[in-house]
Amino acid sequence: MEIISMNQFRKTVLGLSTAICIMGMSAAAQAETLKIALAGPATGPVAQYGDMQKIGVMAAIEDINAAGGINGMQLEGVIYDDACDPKQAVAVANKIVNDGISHVVGHLCSSSTEPASDIYEEEGILMITAASTSPSITEKGHQMVFRTIGLDSLQGSLAADYIKTVKPKRLAVIHDKQQYGEGLATTVRDSLKGAGIEAAMFEGVTSGDKDFSALIAKLKKEGVDFVYYGGYHPELGLILRQSAEKGFNAQFMGPEGIVNADLAKIAGEAMEGVLATAPKSFDQNPVNQKRVEAIKAKGEDSTGPFVFTAYAAVEVMTNAMTNTNSTDTEKLAEYIRSNGVSTAIGDVKYDEKGDLTESTFLVYRLHKDGSKTAAE
Repeated sequence: MEIISMNQFRKTVLGLSTAICIMGMSAAAQAETLKIALAGPATGPVAQYGDMQKIGVMAAIEDINAAGGINGMQLEGVIYDDACDPKQAVAVANKIVNDGISHVVGHLCSSSTEPASDIYEEEGILMITAASTSPSITEKGHQMVFRTIGLDSLQGSLAADYIKTVKPKRLAVIHDKQQYGEGLATTVRDSLKGAGIEAAMFEGVTSGDKDFSALIAKLKKEGVDFVYYGGYHPELGLILRQSAEKGFNAQFMGPEGIVNADLAKIAGEAMEGVLATAPKSFDQNPVNQKRVEAIKAKGEDSTGPFVFTAYAAVEVMTNAMTNTNSTDTEKLAEYIRSNGVSTAIGDVKYDEKGDLTESTFLVYRLHKDGSKTAAE
């Protein structure tokens, strides 16, 4: 048996006490951090949209933390990659549940958001999507699901109203056979049909395809002078470029899913003048100029359509936390549904479904330098 001196004993006790104290301080510090999950595509063909969401969320978290945090807590954004794939989105949602995170900004693609939202609702996790526009997401009666962007039904109707003013001779409505793209295309087609404008073509292309020769040949044969495309920028970019190469000239229009700097990289000169419905250019609002400057200072782009809708999603969530002095998701959801809040995208109010009471969409004309201007 080893005999130790009283001095050694005191040092041992002091060492243990210090270790316990440090452990306690570490646990307290951990308890003072509230994690918010960012769910969306960090990889894959539409990862750029995930970047927009990340820029907005992280900017909001940085601003809120700099102002003292929420209810004594600092916020931490945790990124989860669903690659805009529904199966991967389900895996991500389950990972978020297992990681014990109860507050989510995302997902981004409607086809991913819908199955993930079912899991969040069942597990009592609060979800605010800054980009998913499919009406079916909020038609299920979920109480934990909200968004900071308008609906396809509103965006599609806006596009249709604009097309009516153009009065095309021969209209084609094309989509990518996915929930988001086909849903928008269907809304546009049906809205125009109700106004007596019949689409000469209503067809789907396969996401990921590279050769659109057959489609373009048919568009030329049908004498189409206006094409509405429901889908994302990778396929439209190729359609535009190949159309120019084959001498097919028509006015193209699409949704916010085509508003991406990479559209010009794919389509080149052919993307000049393409029309798009997209959320308002919140980066141009003087209220957001300090936020824009801070984002630019980090070498990031503040102009993406989902940057400020993502920023606002964090604001909606944290405003509820402040006013309820709670992170309990049921309390937060009840507060959000019943109370408006001023955000980076303006005053936000919700209906019973968790949808915005006012649309955020406008019609823009896109330019090859990456800018956009309000359509005439």
